[in-house]
Amino acid sequence: MDLDFSPVWGGWDALARGTLVTIEITVCALLLGCVLGLLVGIGRLSPQRRWLYAACTAYVTVVRGTPLLVQLFILFFGLPHFGLLLPAFLCGVLGLGVYSGAYVSEIVRGAIQSINQGQTLAAQSLGMTAPTAMRHIILPQAVVRMIPPLGNEFIALIKNSALVSLLTIHDVMHEGQKIISTSYRSLEVYLAIAAVYFALTGTVMLVLRHFERRLSQGGLVR
Repeated sequence: MDLDFSPVWGGWDALARGTLVTIEITVCALLLGCVLGLLVGIGRLSPQRRWLYAACTAYVTVVRGTPLLVQLFILFFGLPHFGLLLPAFLCGVLGLGVYSGAYVSEIVRGAIQSINQGQTLAAQSLGMTAPTAMRHIILPQAVVRMIPPLGNEFIALIKNSALVSLLTIHDVMHEGQKIISTSYRSLEVYLAIAAVYFALTGTVMLVLRHFERRLSQGGLVR
């Protein structure tokens, strides 16, 4: 079978616009996921506050235990039954962000727990409260250790963003499907879409490796 990429070249402007939408929704979702992950991760380190610990644990358990696609459909198709109709883009950001936040929370929790407890005790012996010690002593060190796994989460988020095309969001996948509907050249278009995602994830991987080398040279990551 001969490959014909002329529909891809003809629709390249649409694919480029879709790629920008993919980047926008992924970045917004990552920011939301990082904020949620930080709050939930710290909340799961406070078992003495039972209500907070239980709520954070329930969030992580439910989100990680259900498919992302189902969560997106609940936001987009389910909420209107309660009179809450959100824009498709917002549903995509919320769905991806909430899903990512559950995984980021485990990254945050693991990074904080990896810091020697002696540093917290030393800070408290100097008169610091637990929140102050967390903010000024523990978190700055933990953030450095979070960077590599957060980069991997960003890569996973880019790939998961392909699902938002099912919410009528005009991302690169949605634009590609529109080209297929008129050209019937599905293989060529899907190969082009795969190349776009590969370029995006490859760029993130290169940037991540650069930061890891810089951190390693500075002795911050061991």
